Amino acid sequence: MRYLALGDSYTVGEGVEAGKGFPEQLSRDAGRGAQDTTRDPRPVTRDRIATTGWTTGELLAAIRATPPTGTYDLVSLCIGVNNQYRGLPLEEYQREFAELLDLAIGYAGGNAQHVVVLSIPDWGVTPFADGRDRGAIGEAIDAFNRVAEAATRRRGVAWVNVTDDSRRHPDDVVADGLHPSAQAYARWARLVTDQLHP
Repeated sequence: MRYLALGDSYTVGEGVEAGKGFPEQLSRDAGRGAQDTTRDPRPVTRDRIATTGWTTGELLAAIRATPPTGTYDLVSLCIGVNNQYRGLPLEEYQREFAELLDLAIGYAGGNAQHVVVLSIPDWGVTPFADGRDRGAIGEAIDAFNRVAEAATRRRGVAWVNVTDDSRRHPDDVVADGLHPSAQAYARWARLVTDQLHP
């Protein structure tokens, strides 16, 4: 099984132990299958194009510089928080996200059912956002997510809402007070596998 993870710090697993990031935990869940978590997982070859701090434009530039090769059985995309954080235009995000989504479907051999998009978590609820306008951050995150969800659903790609999980567990973060913990990523992985294998 070949899995390609595209994104930013949430895909990197910033601040968690090796092997406890979101792609690693999803690889294990996807290898086992949602209904059988007791048997040994199928081998998963995992590729990742992600860097902490990346926007949609920076992810696109990295893909253009070194495009993935071959076809993947699963492609995940989680991108956009840094567009919002830097105050970049929503219209720019909308255009670049749509391009990234089309690329992701292409890497899945044109099969939209082999692609999953994760919503942008709400960093405004985390300790890192102390002293900031949490309400405004949440509203902006919601606006970015509406754009991404609409594009995702139009293409028949699975949309997984991890924003609500981030809001239910605002303190489930690593030492930087911002990035999700290994336990949070485990919940995300379950949400994805439940969506892919209802």
